[in-house]
Amino acid sequence: MRTFKTISRITLLGMFLGFCISANAQTKFSTKNNISLSVSGTSTMHDWVMKSGVGDCTATFVEDAKGNLIDLTTLNFTVSSKSLKSGKDGMDKNAYKALKTDKAPNITATLKSAEVSTKDNKNYTIKAIIKLTIAGKTLDTELVTQAKRINDNSYAIKGEKQISMKDFGMEPPSFMLGAVKTGNDVVLNFDAVLNR
Repeated sequence: MRTFKTISRITLLGMFLGFCISANAQTKFSTKNNISLSVSGTSTMHDWVMKSGVGDCTATFVEDAKGNLIDLTTLNFTVSSKSLKSGKDGMDKNAYKALKTDKAPNITATLKSAEVSTKDNKNYTIKAIIKLTIAGKTLDTELVTQAKRINDNSYAIKGEKQISMKDFGMEPPSFMLGAVKTGNDVVLNFDAVLNR
């Protein structure tokens, strides 16, 4: 009799866990070359910006039984540093040198942890800690992004983060034999549409 009760409890526990797993589904979303990344900053002469429209991003979202986003469990983001262009060859060359593209060709980000919140189950705020790698150096970085549900199969993701080049071991580029110097802080902006 005791054995039967034990088996029944195990069965019920298994059914409960199975229900919880099925109620919250993990789904992979991704995009390839549908990313907009810009790096902008200042200099002693004028503000500047470099832009890229290529890269890869994959993310695993957890949705509840109603399809509402409740968690982010994985994120992998990669953009080639040399895909960033300013429209000025001299500036690009100096920027690639600062980014150490010969040894570290990519800017990457992977997820360490995340918290998802929403007020309307359409627009979500994701507060994350990512491992951000620039110029070959990786730092844990706080990042707040906005995710908007486009439809059942797509999310639009955007975010902005100010970083210090020196934190990543980069020397701010200079131009015209050092007459023009860039500021140490730059702002990363990104937009991507991730599809199921």
